[in-house]
Amino acid sequence: MQKYNDAMEIMTERFGNDSLIAIATTDGERLYNRMVDAYYEDGAFYISTNALSNKVRQVEKHPEVAFCAVDWFSGHGIGENLGWVLDPQNVEIRVKLREAFSAWYDAANNEQDKNCCILKIRLTDGMLIKDHHALRYQIDFEKKSVLVSENWGEFK
Repeated sequence: MQKYNDAMEIMTERFGNDSLIAIATTDGERLYNRMVDAYYEDGAFYISTNALSNKVRQVEKHPEVAFCAVDWFSGHGIGENLGWVLDPQNVEIRVKLREAFSAWYDAANNEQDKNCCILKIRLTDGMLIKDHHALRYQIDFEKKSVLVSENWGEFK
């Protein structure tokens, strides 16, 4: 469990703020990839977006996504539209998103528009790299387990 806790500490340090990630979705026939601003917390990325966007429409039909972060992290997750940002169920995460994205949030989002929504990517697995591959964390978010490889060695 300590390896998992170590990996989660790195995740929060790197991505518990405005983080640029690429997410890949599908419409069932083609793959689509785009850069988004995301905020990480407790095994999920959160993205402020619009329910009419292609990424949300694709996730609603095909929820599995792949992602890659500039800060040495990639993997897979399950996307879910949490709905309108002003829904009472979104109060806590909305406050965190407004803070994380404070430099641009109000300019990019019209919260009065019911299509202004929060996309949650619940992470299922990922590869987190530290110190230019000196440590690689193979993370299973569902089982809350981690295998670690040092200097390209075997995962243990």
